[in-house]
Amino acid sequence: MRKIYNKIESIAGNVITVKAEGVKYGELAQVSSAHGKSLAEVIRLLDDEVSLQVFSGSRGISTKDEVRFLGHPMKVSFSDNLMGRIFTGGGKPRDNGPELMENLIEIGGPSVNPAKRIIPRNMIRTGIPMIDVFNSLVESQKLPIFSVSGEPYNELLARIAMQAEVDLIILGGIGLKYDDYLGFRETLEAGGALSRTIFFVHTAADPIVESLMVPDISLAVAERFALKGKRVLVLLSDMTNFADALKEIAITMEQVPSNRGYPGDLYSQLASRYEKAVDFEGAGSITLLAVTTMPGDDVTHPVPDNTGYITEGQFYLRNGRIEPFGSLSRLKQLVNKDTREDHRALMDGMIKLYALYKEALEKKSMGFRMSQWDTKLLKYGELFESRLMDLDVNISLEEALDQGWDILSDCLLPEETGLRTDLINKFWPKNKAKALGAEV
Repeated sequence: MRKIYNKIESIAGNVITVKAEGVKYGELAQVSSAHGKSLAEVIRLLDDEVSLQVFSGSRGISTKDEVRFLGHPMKVSFSDNLMGRIFTGGGKPRDNGPELMENLIEIGGPSVNPAKRIIPRNMIRTGIPMIDVFNSLVESQKLPIFSVSGEPYNELLARIAMQAEVDLIILGGIGLKYDDYLGFRETLEAGGALSRTIFFVHTAADPIVESLMVPDISLAVAERFALKGKRVLVLLSDMTNFADALKEIAITMEQVPSNRGYPGDLYSQLASRYEKAVDFEGAGSITLLAVTTMPGDDVTHPVPDNTGYITEGQFYLRNGRIEPFGSLSRLKQLVNKDTREDHRALMDGMIKLYALYKEALEKKSMGFRMSQWDTKLLKYGELFESRLMDLDVNISLEEALDQGWDILSDCLLPEETGLRTDLINKFWPKNKAKALGAEV
């Protein structure tokens, strides 16, 4: 029988404080007020003073209301019945379906023991050439998508959710606009991917504390499915909203602020979520891809800055495209050596030529005389952007590699590509070889 406390010492924002004993950090409590009952979570312990974040907000709560501690942290149901369902950030149904209460599991547990992890070795195909060819997504990898407001990062996540070759997608929305939530739902339903997706969504209108639970709920469910042998891809948008929620609560708690007002443990808070990405020995895996918006496109902002130290590279989404410069999957060489023999060489060669195209474009904009080589580079760059960089392009890895050879052969002579002769002899389009020979 848990003790009931009927005196609240203070109310500050959505945080209430009571004097209690035998309470643990992260424990749930039920607050009963004239407006009904709401859950709250313990977020600070100071001697016998216990501070709780009220999920539904503190409006309507008085100092005489009752607080009953439940003796356990936040839990979420886990079963195959989650598939195809949409829930709130607190795990409640958002799709008018039945509430699931069976097989409850705790959220926010520790990351997996490194001794139980195996070295990443499998590629996750997405059908997006700028990922599959140039920055391959690797199973059990943790990667952020750095972007700014207004870029189609949610559309990109929706495409990945529909096309990624995994067993299960867990989509976590943090502070989503309602239009973005509807966009996710309609895209997944139209694409037939909702049946293999579990969606935990917190909108900007929902209680802020629920935004803090979305990553933990998503990753707790993902871990259980991974232990059952599933290859799980967790997609989160937007981790900057998650960090801003941490900041708001830290200000309410009158904590000493760190860089730009964010709490001093921001790095640890982010790392404890990202480090849940894992490939289990003898079981499944968790791969984590999370959007991080950069205020003012500032990569030195505390959220992307801390994220960069934790993750294994990043994707930069600018001007509606994944930029080849700055984007980096540090684990790509663990998998692209086993795809097709021309993968690595073509990837490196095409990026080098694209860098030369950027230089030629700058020369043209400044009014310099363009050489025949510059003209070829300009044509190459335009084809590269339209046929491979455009996010509307949806082709397999092998088709993308063949497309790369087609682009090269449309613009350059074989000896101008810088690629090995044996690869050119094997993969250079045969019909283009005759045409170029005749032209020369």
